[in-house]
This record gives sequence, structure tokens and C-alpha cells, in this order.
Amino acid sequence: MPEAINIARKFAQFTEQWQPKRIATVNDYDVRIAKIEGEFVWHAHDETDEMFLVVKGEMKILLRDGEVRLQEGDIYVVPRGVEHKPVADSECQILLIEPTDVVNTGTTGGERTATVEAL
Repeated sequence: MPEAINIARKFAQFTEQWQPKRIATVNDYDVRIAKIEGEFVWHAHDETDEMFLVVKGEMKILLRDGEVRLQEGDIYVVPRGVEHKPVADSECQILLIEPTDVVNTGTTGGERTATVEAL
């Protein structure tokens, strides 16, 4: 029997930060959730836009020419090729929509690169 996905219950299933989890797939795109706190790495995605939705908390996305502040319920789409750096002063829960094969650190790589697990 098909079931709805409860985002709050999915967030309750993990504690690690900066480790996106796939909760659904729409065509060739993942719907991912993550808990974040602190600063991520500067990175870009050359082939795709990246959508951020703040589910709980607040964050900012630093851009080379400014920043975007997001609160609960806010969405921001980082255009393809734009360098950005997500930052959250305290734990923030986010939902991301991006192609299934996108690497979270984009062209930067490094120790923050995560393998996306299904939840």
C-alpha cells in the first residue's frame, strides 16, 4: 500500500550533520534532507541549480557577492555554476532537490563529500 512520507519522522531517524539522506526520487532528481550546523565548504554545481528549503531553524547561503538569509519555510535556488557556502549558527533542518548524481560538495570535493543514503 502506498504511504505518504512524513518529513519530521525522517529527520528523527538520524543525528549526523552535513550528511544528506534521500527520502524520495522524482524522475532523475532526489528529494534529500539534511541537518546542518556550522560552515560548509565553498562549492559550485556546474551542471545544475540547487534548491534549499528550510524546514526548521535558519541558515544563510554565502555568495561571492552577498548572502541570502533563510528562515523556516523559505526557499532559495542557487543557480548552476554559482559558488556558495551554506552556514547555520545552530542546527537547521533543510530539504534539497537536486539531480540524483549530484555530489554535495560540487566541484570542490574534500572531506565533507558525502555518500547519499536512502532513508
